[in-house]
Amino acid sequence: MPDKTFDPRQAAKKLVREARSGALATLMQGSGDPYCSLVNVATTIGAAPVLLLSKLALHTKNLLSDARISLMFDERKEGDPLEGARVMLLGRCVRDGDAATRVAYLRRHPDAEMYASFPDFSFYRMEIGHAHLVAGFGRIVGLKPQDVLTDFTDAPALVEAEADAIAHMNTDHADACRLYATKLLGAADGDWRCVGIDPEGIELQKGRTALRLPFPQRITALGPLRAILKELAEQARSK
Repeated sequence: MPDKTFDPRQAAKKLVREARSGALATLMQGSGDPYCSLVNVATTIGAAPVLLLSKLALHTKNLLSDARISLMFDERKEGDPLEGARVMLLGRCVRDGDAATRVAYLRRHPDAEMYASFPDFSFYRMEIGHAHLVAGFGRIVGLKPQDVLTDFTDAPALVEAEADAIAHMNTDHADACRLYATKLLGAADGDWRCVGIDPEGIELQKGRTALRLPFPQRITALGPLRAILKELAEQARSK
């Protein structure tokens, strides 16, 4: 009997948003043979995967020759990894010089600040063309880009204020971030901080561990954002 509570779109979004590393597949120059490497990853406010790559690396030379790539993320579950969920993204990789992309990546990978400005390093964004989710028995689903990405075209105020809202949460409401992670998401206690806010949820991180807390409804403006963050904090305290 199929699980009617299972939402493949939400499952895929969670995997993409919480990923901090993944397997990158590129095509070798000349031969077209598949080449796989391990890379660190972050996401933009719209959930597009972002990479910081050196042009000296073989995978970078490959994608500059042929932009087609695939990325795989898994939930890093204890035990047999094949029993955990994973999502494969297929598409193209393009250089991204947007300042917001840099900020989004370094917020999630602060140690990369020391080499992000080296002349051989650049930020790259994946343009998703298709996604394939494997989330357990009977949970193998093909997804479209819009099933994985987050539309933010109707939320310009939220996009503009994201950096300030994140700083405010980490400076004035660090206790709320910790409560979101421990009480609402069942994580171990620790120095949880906010690293992302978008119309569909908030992203929390401790070290290299990330967690996604979806909002109960879509948020496009600052007033509703404050209200929903307060509501979630009250829910967490009640637990």
